[in-house]
Amino acid sequence: MQLEGARTVVFAGDSVTDCGHTGDPPRHLGHGYVRLVDDALATVLGASAPRVVNSGTSGNRLVDLERRWQADVIDQRPDVVSVLIGVNDTWRRYDRGMLSLTTEFEARYDRMLGALVEATHARLVLVEPFLVPVDDDQPAWRADLDPKIDAVHRLAEKWSATLVSADREMRERARVVGAAALADDGVHPTDLGHKVLADLWLDTVLG
Repeated sequence: MQLEGARTVVFAGDSVTDCGHTGDPPRHLGHGYVRLVDDALATVLGASAPRVVNSGTSGNRLVDLERRWQADVIDQRPDVVSVLIGVNDTWRRYDRGMLSLTTEFEARYDRMLGALVEATHARLVLVEPFLVPVDDDQPAWRADLDPKIDAVHRLAEKWSATLVSADREMRERARVVGAAALADDGVHPTDLGHKVLADLWLDTVLG
């Protein structure tokens, strides 16, 4: 996917995307990968770079993102939408017993993408939710997360979306630098983790 002609790119998701963007005037992009992507696009595309909107909200599961999908994503009239969601659907199972079945996750995600495309004809970027385990309990999370990643792959194929293989990339990097160097709790990226994610997004989307 190329971004030529895109005027607005919306990044939607949870805290990995959020990164304090509401307290970050005037750009409201936060301190994570979204800001890094915006900086890079400005450098690469100059005056033709699209407006970047950070619509991440910390703590969101997919059901929470659906509730604000219209106002925070569709109403922005985006040309491109990048979605990174799902790790909290897994995390909440293990720390709060809040089960998010993969079948329901996929159906909900599919419904959201359908509504978005129908309303805006936006091009889609789907980013794998990722986990780089840093404690003894987290490897067990893969049993819940991996099927959700598979669902993201199926949806990317169905909707002709660009797929950003964040889980694969983060796990490969973790074998080299250690998981904590990328996400000190296994989920939330460090500065290095955000750079890896931003570079991967740019390489994948800009080709």
